[in-house]
Amino acid sequence: MDIQELFDAVHSLNAADAFKPRLSLAQWRAFQPYLTRHEIRAGDLLVKQGDHDRTMYLLERGTLQVFVADAKPGVSRLSLLRAGSVVGEAGLFSDQPRMANVEAMTACVVWALRGPRLEELIARNPALALELVCAAASVMGVRMRANIEIGQAVS
Repeated sequence: MDIQELFDAVHSLNAADAFKPRLSLAQWRAFQPYLTRHEIRAGDLLVKQGDHDRTMYLLERGTLQVFVADAKPGVSRLSLLRAGSVVGEAGLFSDQPRMANVEAMTACVVWALRGPRLEELIARNPALALELVCAAASVMGVRMRANIEIGQAVS
């Protein structure tokens, strides 16, 4: 599978928390071997709150919803993510439990970057890895600020 559609989605997403590494298509193709592509069905959970999983996902196609399970019955939706978004970026850097659930609202295609593959990329291509890590950190910063502004607990 070629990474062209993911490249196009990432570069066309216009969102405050957009993942925007400054990489050419050739650099994305160099990054592709470190990723695994997954097709998920509407209604499937991509990330389960409380799990320990060092994986970041890049959404090529579809819509994901991010929500937390409340102590009371029901759920609290945090956001809807469109093609080009990244999700699970915090989990890539720490073995802390996942803070939210991520569910496919539609059929989706995601590319997964797991912690050990990132470590391998760092060893083999540090400049590419640094650009990706900086872009993921930028997403985390924007999302953390948004959560603080709406009074969402950050722990």
